[in-house]
Amino acid sequence: MPAKSKAQQMAAGAALAAKRGEKKKSELKGASKSMEKSMSEKELDKMASTNQKGKAQHKKS
Repeated sequence: MPAKSKAQQMAAGAALAAKRGEKKKSELKGASKSMEKSMSEKELDKMASTNQKGKAQHKKS
């Protein structure tokens, strides 16, 4: 599933780094912390690799 905003894409990237052991899990906060726990590495990779062009900084509700 592609990211809906730049913020979501960045959070997925941080969660992916923690899942791969490149970053400490204790350093994660907020959305990236819950993403790391609930999503697989494959799902995180798809979301983190989403092109940012044309995406809003934050998704509006």
